[in-house]
Amino acid sequence: MKTDNRIVKSGPFGRYGKILLYIIVVVLINLVGVTLFSRFDLTANRVYSLSPASKEVVATLSEPLTFKVFFSSNLPAPYNGVERYVHDLLQEYALAGNKYFNYQFHNPGGDDEAAAQNQELARSYGIQPVQIRAIEQDEVKFQKAYMGLVIIHGDLVESLPAITTTEGLEYKLTTAIGRMNNKISRLLALPEKIKVELFLSSSLELVGPYMNLENLDQLPDSISAMVSRLNDQLYNRLEFSFHDPSKDSVAAKKALEGQIMELKWKDFSNRQGQVISGDHGYAGLTVSFSERRRDLHLISAVKVPIFGTQYMLAPVEELEAMLNVAIEDVVGINEKIGYLSSHGTLPLAAGMAMPGQPQPDAASNFNALLSQEYAPEMITLEKMSSLDGIRTLIVARPTETFTDYELYLLDQFLLQGNNLALFYDPFREKMPPQNMMMMGQGPSYEPVATGLERLLAHYGVEVGKAYVMDQECFKQQLPPAQGGGERALYFAPLLENQNINKDYPFIKNIKGLVMIKAAPLTVDSKKLAGVDIKATELFSSSERSWLMEGRIDLNPMQMQPPAESSRFDRHALAYLLEGSFASYFSGRPVPEKPLDSEATPEEEEIKGGDVKEEGKTLTSLVAEGGLESRGVRLDKGKPGRLMVIGSADILRNNIVDEGGATPNAQLLMNLVDYLNDRQDQAVLRSKTQRFNPLVDVAPESRSLIKGANLVGLPLLVIFAGLVAWLRRGGRRRKLRQMFVE
Repeated sequence: MKTDNRIVKSGPFGRYGKILLYIIVVVLINLVGVTLFSRFDLTANRVYSLSPASKEVVATLSEPLTFKVFFSSNLPAPYNGVERYVHDLLQEYALAGNKYFNYQFHNPGGDDEAAAQNQELARSYGIQPVQIRAIEQDEVKFQKAYMGLVIIHGDLVESLPAITTTEGLEYKLTTAIGRMNNKISRLLALPEKIKVELFLSSSLELVGPYMNLENLDQLPDSISAMVSRLNDQLYNRLEFSFHDPSKDSVAAKKALEGQIMELKWKDFSNRQGQVISGDHGYAGLTVSFSERRRDLHLISAVKVPIFGTQYMLAPVEELEAMLNVAIEDVVGINEKIGYLSSHGTLPLAAGMAMPGQPQPDAASNFNALLSQEYAPEMITLEKMSSLDGIRTLIVARPTETFTDYELYLLDQFLLQGNNLALFYDPFREKMPPQNMMMMGQGPSYEPVATGLERLLAHYGVEVGKAYVMDQECFKQQLPPAQGGGERALYFAPLLENQNINKDYPFIKNIKGLVMIKAAPLTVDSKKLAGVDIKATELFSSSERSWLMEGRIDLNPMQMQPPAESSRFDRHALAYLLEGSFASYFSGRPVPEKPLDSEATPEEEEIKGGDVKEEGKTLTSLVAEGGLESRGVRLDKGKPGRLMVIGSADILRNNIVDEGGATPNAQLLMNLVDYLNDRQDQAVLRSKTQRFNPLVDVAPESRSLIKGANLVGLPLLVIFAGLVAWLRRGGRRRKLRQMFVE
């Protein structure tokens, strides 16, 4: 056997030189790691990474914003993890923010002078110590600790005095920063100016006196002065321009494409016998920024019985308020949410109850959550101007009939590119007299016909006159006096994860919901096939659900699932429709405004009998068809959204919690955010949703999985050991053969 006795010489550095070289390489790697820092978040919802909404809110700061964090040192578990999370979260904010973002940690714990100063500073901001529980040496002890922070932005101060959990902390901080990064900060950070454009045809000056529209020639100067006043208040962020479509063909085309109000008139004679030639003209004001735009009507048109359509020029003071609201809207500041408070809808605020009487119906918890990020405004459909500045209108459980004129207002509101959220209940609950309730009689349910059914059917959605019952439902725990155990409430379906649409990010993290008295929804696929409308089912009941129709009795002791399997089926409970809707009143005359509605000063003047000659001329023109308008009503709308949910009870306080942590509460707020183009905010809110139910596995599958864990894993280890033993033996045999040869 021959052996190879070659000697391998070491390099020029020798043994110690290599060690020194390795040390230098390790140091350089660490320096690279410090300067090129990166981290990876492998959690499902990226819980430990900032959401896009958080990055945007700190990146657009225009004034210094400082976090002062007060945490006592040496906190016991799990509170020490909260402090670490706060520190890491603020580091993430600092990396995403600009030079105006700062944070400082203060330790108020201890007995030294520095701790005393920090305690005094914390108390000056309203942060007091909280009592926490600690387990030391098998003993439960209680101690006081500081666990809060304060945010300072200019002259504004907002505090979170007790941070005892990391649940939803990023959402709380981001929304707080957003509130404090106020209107001025937002305006200062705008990359471009807000465009305010006036479209006013000079041709209207000739016919204006006969339409009760005086001094139209002075309107451009008045609006220019108004915009100038606003510009001084808004850091010179407005850019005003005036267009005369009668003299500028480009402006005329732009006014036509933008659906600016257009007035047309035929030849007519005034009282002096002078012939006024037929023509047309545009009048409107637009506010635009980036891709968002709001249109303001300079002239309002109201159809009054007998006298026909009456026109009125908006006062400059009113127009200034409308313009300010529109500016806030297009730049996303203090966005308003409309809530219909008439027609017997569910109140947002609970009234006072008499002693011994049940609390009245209300959605006050939902109102509190809504008010944290929006400005809810109570709306009554008396006039179109009540919807000015509103992009989303919520209609919850209407019980009274809508007139055609009110349906027309809702129709035109949606067609203007706005959003409508309808929480519908097809039945009205009537409570029995007190003496009958004492005898055990429950409420009765009467079908509701408000007129909205016709409007929804035209858009392609139908609400069934029934309630959805489901075997997958909430189980009521019975007290021992009633025998204990559980009782199924079939009218409260529990929606499982697989029955919730995951196509939209704002609902993707919602894993389960509870519905109460939900009506089934259907869409007319044939009607929607030929129009530019996308209908999406958001969630549905399980396949073990059925309908309760006709006589409604929700007494759980009287309900049983049907014996026929053919009656079981899944039912859609919420639909989202998006696109350009066609008007329900297309091809029909505009409904007349009811006489008992709020009258304008011009209407009062007409009712009083003091009618001007120009008013007579206008009435004659309308009667003869010599005057018509376009832009007052829309037959084909701008892209908007219609959300229909077959339950209004999900807004009640027994479903929506005060803190907004439950899946139902987060879903409602996410729906509102999506309608208002705040999907990033919705994703941020639900990214830490902790409700993660286990997947329902069949009994035979559970047995198979258990057997695989008990038997399969040990067999797998034995098999891997045999493979390793055989490979090692083969390697030994191969080496032996090489050296023998």
